[in-house]
Amino acid sequence: MSTSTKSQAEILSKLGIAALNPMQLAAQKAIQSKKDLILLSPTGTGKTLAFLLPLIARLDENLDEVQLLIIAPSRELAIQIETVMREMGTGFKVNAVYGGRAGSKDRIEIKHRPAVLIGTPGRVADHLRRGAFETKFIETLVLDEFDKSLEIGFELEMKHILELLPKVKQRILTSATQDVTIPQFAQLKAPIQIDFLSEKISQLEVKRVLSPSKDKLDTLIDLISNLGNQNGIIFCNFKDSIQRVSDFLSNHQISHGTFHGDMEQQDRERSLIKFRNGTHQILLATDLAARGIDVPELSYIIHFQLPNRESEFTHRNGRTARMNAAGTAFILCHEKERLPDFATNTPIAHLSPAKLPAPSEWSTLFISGGRTNKISKGDIAGLFLKQGGLSADQLGIIELKTDCAFVGVKSAQLAKLLPKVNSVKLKEKKVRVTLV
Repeated sequence: MSTSTKSQAEILSKLGIAALNPMQLAAQKAIQSKKDLILLSPTGTGKTLAFLLPLIARLDENLDEVQLLIIAPSRELAIQIETVMREMGTGFKVNAVYGGRAGSKDRIEIKHRPAVLIGTPGRVADHLRRGAFETKFIETLVLDEFDKSLEIGFELEMKHILELLPKVKQRILTSATQDVTIPQFAQLKAPIQIDFLSEKISQLEVKRVLSPSKDKLDTLIDLISNLGNQNGIIFCNFKDSIQRVSDFLSNHQISHGTFHGDMEQQDRERSLIKFRNGTHQILLATDLAARGIDVPELSYIIHFQLPNRESEFTHRNGRTARMNAAGTAFILCHEKERLPDFATNTPIAHLSPAKLPAPSEWSTLFISGGRTNKISKGDIAGLFLKQGGLSADQLGIIELKTDCAFVGVKSAQLAKLLPKVNSVKLKEKKVRVTLV
């Protein structure tokens, strides 16, 4: 049974949000009508909170069964939605299930039923076919970024999910894409459509940077030097391109992370963690990172290679200039390169001689204990501040997972810190603390 459920005002206060934006208010009103909904809004406008707030309000805290099912196209988006709900402090149990980890781990977590279950189409369909949890209490289904799930080949799994949920009364489909086709299997009945895609919600600038050489690597270094110590993503189309750029950045001692579909799930998660806590300020990524990942505010993105479609160009650009913030999307191109129509007629950015950005001050530590060991963020902060002797400004972001945790700390403190905090007890568990 859930305890200490919070009101919307308490949740917003906990998240540090003064008021909902117009899209969120419109979505809340539509969801409260209990009619089917198509919600279209750009990346970064707060769609997750827009549907979570009104849906959590209708959960029954006396019912220990899955009541709300959310389908996401990627592991990262599923984890992000789970993280948002945990940060809301609703009092309701939430779990995310996804491919790339053992199904037995899922079954252990959902044995004690979450009120809200989030997952990727393949993994959720598998659990439903196995009868892993009761479906008769699931009256609301969210297909988040549904067009992306269809695009990457999950149509059959999504169709099976709908067939295996006979009690669903409200379907909510979200997307950040214009002119999406609603699949017939969704069986929407007179849906409300909320479209904020044409709203100007950011201060995005798009500029071209011309390279005298076709490989563009030296010009990329010049651009990074001009941008300095800011957070940004460099987009490539292929993992081979990412490897080539990564090797070049490493040769110039520029710290960075990588993110693409062929990486192991654990490695992808750790890349994002190190990017969020400032260990890396640059992330090399494919379009997998164009939407549905939890990253810090970005000052820029760089198209090292342009995508083939305008929609992916838009999604990439949506990673910066989010929620009324400013940001720049740079198109790195050869001087004589022919650009697609969606990338032409953009002003040229002229680079000045500049030094390479200074290395990050932050390192990431792994802790071999998490929520299942009853360890809290406060326990970890206490260990590092009291026993480790860190000051508050030397301790960064703490990310608590089911069976482990990650902590950002100032690199200069590592030599003194590690002997003090490694192999000590946290909540009756002796934990290892190691550098990631």
